[in-house]
Amino acid sequence: MQNSDPASFDELGLRPELLSAIAESGYSAPSAIQAQAIPLILEGNDLIGQAATGTGKTAAFALPILQNLEGPSEPKRPLALVLAPTRELATQVAEAVKTYGAELRVRVGELVGGAHIGAQIKSLERGVHIAVGTPGRVLDLMNRGHLDLSMVRTVVLDEGDEMLDLGFAEELDAILDATPTERQTVLFSATMPPKMVDIADRHLDHPVSVSIERNTSADASLIRHRLHMVHRPDKAAALSRVLAVESPTATLVFCRTRDEVDQLVEVLGQRGLCAQALHGGMSQEQRTIALGRLRSEAAELVVATDVAARGLHIDHLSHVVNFDVPTSPETFVHRIGRVGRAGRTGTAITLATPAQNRLIDRIVDETGIQLQPEPVPTAADLRRARVRRLGAEVTRRVGLDDPLQAELADMVRSMAADHDPVEIAAAALAMSLADNEDDSLDISDATSRRRKDADRKDRGDRPRGPRTKPTGPMVTLKVGGGKHVGIRPKDLVGSIAGETGLSGSDIGNIAIMPKFSLVDVPAEHADRVVTTMNGATIRGKQLSFALDRPKGKHSGGSTRPYERSPQGRATQRNKKPGGPRRRG
Repeated sequence: MQNSDPASFDELGLRPELLSAIAESGYSAPSAIQAQAIPLILEGNDLIGQAATGTGKTAAFALPILQNLEGPSEPKRPLALVLAPTRELATQVAEAVKTYGAELRVRVGELVGGAHIGAQIKSLERGVHIAVGTPGRVLDLMNRGHLDLSMVRTVVLDEGDEMLDLGFAEELDAILDATPTERQTVLFSATMPPKMVDIADRHLDHPVSVSIERNTSADASLIRHRLHMVHRPDKAAALSRVLAVESPTATLVFCRTRDEVDQLVEVLGQRGLCAQALHGGMSQEQRTIALGRLRSEAAELVVATDVAARGLHIDHLSHVVNFDVPTSPETFVHRIGRVGRAGRTGTAITLATPAQNRLIDRIVDETGIQLQPEPVPTAADLRRARVRRLGAEVTRRVGLDDPLQAELADMVRSMAADHDPVEIAAAALAMSLADNEDDSLDISDATSRRRKDADRKDRGDRPRGPRTKPTGPMVTLKVGGGKHVGIRPKDLVGSIAGETGLSGSDIGNIAIMPKFSLVDVPAEHADRVVTTMNGATIRGKQLSFALDRPKGKHSGGSTRPYERSPQGRATQRNKKPGGPRRRG
């Protein structure tokens, strides 16, 4: 351990190209984990880093890997391998490595499940310097003969405890055994359970340990957290209502994908909110203009993806909104860290659906941030907020030298001959607020579906007999995920029921196919289910929902492998004998 940590990235001895990329990302000084881990990794040590999410772990291992990267510009096999537990985190790490290594012309291969394997095979055939992936897909590519790890010099296990929680212990052993014994191994893990210690003992060589606890006590007290549980169709309305009540100085809203950013910007515009999009699909000129408008306070509302907003620091930013709950607690911490800086207070708002309860629980467990659900502002709350703002604006305008205002004053004087001036003013103000009929109804509150630590004894009041089969005409929906992403019948039932308000007994037969799933729903609710569920996240995957071809005309439609029984369980039919199922 060094006696004093470097105060700047310059003191770490990094390449000019890396320092330039760091500066462009908006970072001026290394975090505690970066200051301690980077020199040790640069020296070639195996390392165990115990650090909470959001402490800067990615740069702590990415920068030394890039610094030590020496090899041909056309690599045949990866020189470094980074393993992450989820597709989302692997994608985030890959993007970070690409950003830091942009001037080094580093080739990064993103090897994750849920994406087309053919494109990943082609990238490996072209050659990558650094491979970033999930254990399942990495092992799959190895077994197919497309991924050769014989040249790997550094292996990073990011969020090792999470990989164990997901059942990847055997995959980790197999992957590490396929790399050279003289490699450098870096393990980052928030906790060190016995299984993690066992893997470290077997695969790391005299590792140096670094333990960093995030010092969030000061910043955390400056950030006010608000969690609103809403159904997916109500999210945009809930967001516009929350912003209307909060009256933020400047707001940064995070969405997962470019399409979601564009869709939300359009919907907010229809609701009278001028939002600026920011994502990787925009040209550099467009992004520069968007950032300039936000920094100059010309734009008060920006909707962005995580990658596009990387390194974005706005001094006057007062609110951050998670329009979709991130699947990684580290991403959550990075997002909310945009407010509460330099002694300024800020507000972090999270909009979650009932299906995202587990994501919220994980964020709470791993970060220690308390997220207690609050009701979405009611129509009455919204009206009071608008009245307050209108009153303040009227007070500000009284006495202004404005020709239009002078003309209106003459009109009021003439009307005052027959009416009370107070009544005239009240009528005029009411008219100015009357065009917001879309906000006259309260938004359905989904808070009751937050069930962590909830006492379930009230189930005694529920009927316990078999679920009744749905009656009436049914239609079949096609879901863009099947066995390959681990979808189970109960996942579809729980998500559809939780998001749409249908009961489990309303949902009919379910078929889990290798690449997609089929689910029967009442015909009268089909359009609502598709609208609500299309793009929903189930088991960490964002899935499409659409009407399927007429029942019975789907290929293989008469031999569905899974069918829900009247009790709501999944029964398997026409099951072929064979060995254990492969994990997707």
